[in-house]
Amino acid sequence: MEKLYFKLYNLESYLLTDVRTNFLTNGFLTPFDFFCIIIWKANRAKSKIYQRLTDKNPNITECVKTLTNEIFTANDDKHKLKILIDNYGFRLPMASAILTILYPEDFTIYDVRVCETFPIFKGIDDLVFERLWEKYCDYIKSVKEYGKQDISLRDKDRIIWGKSFYDQLTADLESNFKR
Repeated sequence: MEKLYFKLYNLESYLLTDVRTNFLTNGFLTPFDFFCIIIWKANRAKSKIYQRLTDKNPNITECVKTLTNEIFTANDDKHKLKILIDNYGFRLPMASAILTILYPEDFTIYDVRVCETFPIFKGIDDLVFERLWEKYCDYIKSVKEYGKQDISLRDKDRIIWGKSFYDQLTADLESNFKR
């Protein structure tokens, strides 16, 4: 167990290696692995998401297995996102985080920090699905085109997030944390 505990310390690494491999091998996730993704994106949302999922099916193991298997067997990227948003009530930030872990070459996290770099995408998560999908595809394209072209989509997401973090902390320090 200590080996697992050690892996969990760097949660993103665990998600992109063990969890993703388990998903691609088995065609579904366990509740533990699924909720590791939820906690990584927004720890505060775990109980609300648990409640929403168990309202659909009180057996969380069956519910998560069904949900993640639906994603695994979906025909295309659009359908994968639609399952999370339309069938299970996820909002774009969490849905994109889940898909980013499972398919890091195809999806990137829709995040408020990244929207500071690309402000034209603020609020797209409030659109109806067809329009949301179009705008999210444009968002992915913008992230892919950002900066150097020889780095992964996941690393570009990290760089843009890091830039926002740096800019915000610098501004906070310059204003003595008064906005």
